[in-house]
Amino acid sequence: MQPAPTPCHSNGILVQCRPGFEADALLELETAARAARLTGKGESVGTPGAVLFRLDSPAPHDEVRRRLDVSRLVFSRQAFQLIGHVEGFAGRDRLGPLLKALEPFAERFSTILPETPDTNDGKEQAGFLRRFVPLLEAALAETGQLRKDSPHLPRLHLFLPGDDVALLGLSLASEGSAWPMGIPRLRMPKDAPSRSTLKLAEAIQALLTPEEQQSTLRPGLQAVDLGASPGGWTWQLVSRGLRVTAIDNGPMAPSVVATGLIEHLRVDGFTWKPRKPVEWMVCDMVEQPSRIAPLMAEWVAGGRCRRSIFNLKLPMKRRHDEVERCRTLIDQRMRAAGLKYILRIKHLYHDREEVTCYLTRR
Repeated sequence: MQPAPTPCHSNGILVQCRPGFEADALLELETAARAARLTGKGESVGTPGAVLFRLDSPAPHDEVRRRLDVSRLVFSRQAFQLIGHVEGFAGRDRLGPLLKALEPFAERFSTILPETPDTNDGKEQAGFLRRFVPLLEAALAETGQLRKDSPHLPRLHLFLPGDDVALLGLSLASEGSAWPMGIPRLRMPKDAPSRSTLKLAEAIQALLTPEEQQSTLRPGLQAVDLGASPGGWTWQLVSRGLRVTAIDNGPMAPSVVATGLIEHLRVDGFTWKPRKPVEWMVCDMVEQPSRIAPLMAEWVAGGRCRRSIFNLKLPMKRRHDEVERCRTLIDQRMRAAGLKYILRIKHLYHDREEVTCYLTRR
């Protein structure tokens, strides 16, 4: 007689980040875990771009989720609760051990996210996963554990940190990126003047809900782009039909000017103010984050704009501390204005030494 399936228990929380940011991601994860009263310790997964907070003892995944909202982690591209692992995964039979590891769980999944480290070795593993995952999907569909018609169910992460180990994880769609490894597959638009346009394209998808995108990025709305030259971020806005005032002493690309939807002003982005409030202000100026954060808060708190997306260029060290410092500066200005607000911060795939933020009044 088969034993009754048991609910999944979490062994820890695994976070994938940009290679080189492991220390920042782990510090943030440990800080969040302590605040959530989860006991355990941080450790390396043995590959670049991934860290793990291992719980002292397994806990029900729903309880861990209630205590710690991983969607708020800044340096996390993707995060999931670790529910199992398979050793010796490089053998001839890879499907059997995975099915055996999942069999005891009374859990169904909405989709499978195949994931590897963001490294050259990981790219080789990704090729294998493209061939392997359809086989796993078919097997789990046959057992009833995969239900693609039920998006409310958890997602199953299959993460290969190396040749011989497979890690199994679980997350809800609301907790992490819709893209495996948190890496969006965005094409460079033909007429966009710079690759920085992909930063704003990713930010819009990652930081705004579909409903927010639809209601706030409508044709005809007014926007301001501080530090606009040569127009990569402006292009994202005008391509959606917004009218943009581009603020920069540098030139704007002809392809952006040709849209007829921009006004280019060669003035100082720190001192210029719009005559009337606008819906959006975006900013990718190269400046100290301690100068940018108060300026962004002033635009929203002072009523110059309704909402803003902006980048904070981080120092090489103590990045987590700098993010928290900027968060405090923004909070101080919004509180002084007596405003409730939403602030979302993420280190996106197209970011390098910066994080991207979304700020709006509630």
